Amino acid sequence: MATSSTSLVLKVHRHEPELIAPAKPTPHEYKLLSDIDDQEGLRFQIPVIQFYKYNPSMQGKDPVRVIREALAQALVFYYPFAGRLMEGPQRKLMVDCTGEGLMFIEADADVTLEQFGDVLQPPFPCLEELLYDVPGSTGVLNCPVILIQVTRLRCGGFIFALRLNHTMSDAAGLAQFMSAVGEMARGWLTPSIPPVWERHLLAARDPPRVTCKHREYEEVEGTIVPYDDMVHRSFFFGPTEVSALRKLVPEHLRKCSTFELLTACLWRCRTIAIQANPEEEVRIICIVNARSRFNPPLPSGYYGNAFAFPVAVAQAGKLCQNPLEYSLELVKQAKNDVTEEYMKSLADLMVIKGRPHFTVIRSYLVSDVTHARFGDADFGWGKAVYGGPAKGGVGAIPGVASFLIPVKNKKGEAGVVLPITLPARAMEIFVKELDGMLKGKPIERKPGFISSSL
Repeated sequence: MATSSTSLVLKVHRHEPELIAPAKPTPHEYKLLSDIDDQEGLRFQIPVIQFYKYNPSMQGKDPVRVIREALAQALVFYYPFAGRLMEGPQRKLMVDCTGEGLMFIEADADVTLEQFGDVLQPPFPCLEELLYDVPGSTGVLNCPVILIQVTRLRCGGFIFALRLNHTMSDAAGLAQFMSAVGEMARGWLTPSIPPVWERHLLAARDPPRVTCKHREYEEVEGTIVPYDDMVHRSFFFGPTEVSALRKLVPEHLRKCSTFELLTACLWRCRTIAIQANPEEEVRIICIVNARSRFNPPLPSGYYGNAFAFPVAVAQAGKLCQNPLEYSLELVKQAKNDVTEEYMKSLADLMVIKGRPHFTVIRSYLVSDVTHARFGDADFGWGKAVYGGPAKGGVGAIPGVASFLIPVKNKKGEAGVVLPITLPARAMEIFVKELDGMLKGKPIERKPGFISSSL
């Protein structure tokens, strides 16, 4: 974990927020979101941050001006992002394509990129200074759906921070938009991937009918314990760490994906760390991009939410006392549950049950954003040295989500970083447990070793 940047203090000078509208007139119309988009669990703002180095070839170019102009051009194609969300009957969300624009903040900071530390990874110091929460801008309805702050650094580099109303897009959709902004900034006249709205592809059937099991939306009894001493840390998993974990599972499971392996490991370690009641069920929710699960697949330019929250469920005691393969098998099965029929059934469930939130009681959620390739967004200064979620634990309930984010460590090794938020004491146990697994010596457990409940 990089600690050199956590004590960094920033002085950021921000200009007044402004609205950036499309560079040309766009249709004023109403566009329905899909029945996957507008579920309760996506009605929040998600932060993304990109760090860019100074590039001598861009000497004299102002990243704020370049990006501001590119945004206006990209919004001609992605004009729903310049609109405002409104709610219709049965809580149905739609975009009023007003063309008002997204919110933009120009800023300057008195630091260099190097001062953020050798390795860029969450938690980032002074995030609230780099992505200012403009008062009155965070609502789901009647607010800008995107807020962007571009902060120039003393070294000539800059930081591009963005906050998105998650009902509008998932990671893949947002990365597609950011790529288009980069293309406009580099002189393209049209995006290489034309945006596709077509949210009807993930709309409920008529009549709606739930044909699959969706345990992620079950009503579970229990309370969510509020914590006020949450610790935010990131853990790097490179080839060495992933190889060490693969050695803990039988031969037939070693070809599992890195996401499956790390999710299973995280679920087990976290369950031990929070000292869950051995008799209670705990859950791991795996975000699964369903674009390729359709026949034919969803159009390549589709930028709506096209994923599901399949869940694996286990008794806490069994999860902690069994080897890693136990949780790995459960994670793999949950991922495999997602089919085209599953997605249609999910859209139908949203309409029938009033767009519920996925169950957060005794749940944890892991999302793999390595394939979204946020860091590839190039505004003319090259690819980002870090690109991805600005922090873990985002969502309606703080601390129940982690991301797999692509990074390079100090040695230049490519891997993933996992930001995790836990209470201070639980974090100590988590670190000890994870360290034991990576050294091939998982701590032996006895039945009944855990007592309290999350």
